[in-house]
Amino acid sequence: MSILKTLHLALKKKLPLLAILIDPEKFAIDNAFAKAYLEKIPSQTTHFLVGGSTDPEHKTEAVVKLLKSMTDLPILLFPGSHHQITNTADGILFLSLLSGRNPEYLIEQQLAAVPLLRNAQLEIIPTAYMLIDGGSETAVARVSRTQPMSQDDVHPITNTALAGEFMGKQCVYLEAGSGAKKPVLATVITAVRDAITIPLIVGGGIRSEQQMQEAFRAGATMVVIGTAFEENSWSTVC
Repeated sequence: MSILKTLHLALKKKLPLLAILIDPEKFAIDNAFAKAYLEKIPSQTTHFLVGGSTDPEHKTEAVVKLLKSMTDLPILLFPGSHHQITNTADGILFLSLLSGRNPEYLIEQQLAAVPLLRNAQLEIIPTAYMLIDGGSETAVARVSRTQPMSQDDVHPITNTALAGEFMGKQCVYLEAGSGAKKPVLATVITAVRDAITIPLIVGGGIRSEQQMQEAFRAGATMVVIGTAFEENSWSTVC
């Protein structure tokens, strides 16, 4: 089954999907390190995302290959730029940053990716990517030179998400950003879930089992967790 079909099945049957986000810049290309990392992630993990706002050492492909040697779970690219694309993964979230107005991340990076993806075996999932204010400046905001959307007014968020669906995006990704002080609010998740008919991915600032379950109850199809495992700060207390 394709990754997108899995997302739609999870949406239809309300099955929670959990993706662990690995930032290549913070991941050691070392078997012992990778094994220890994989041992601490939740057993309910269903997918891996690999990518970050930057990858100065060009480690994305090496990280994907290392993960491939240790897990059978699907690996999706979550690229900060076209330089992070590798055909060794299973798929790619083909992101368009709809919350900002910087053409570099609305269309220019996507155009640069076309030669790399034209003959690739990757499953390409067009994704409306939206940066939501998580209470701190994030790498996404710095690199993209865009501002996050305020959680105080849900209407621009829902309208942007729905515009993404109308444009043909296959998923919506609400991102509070790596290291966010607070995750996307349940009220925002529910409002977006009620507005769209496509799978909803939510990430950023989720550091506990309780916050993860709140996101699922609010309507997230897939929850993405990264920093909590990088910093060993994940809490299983509900």
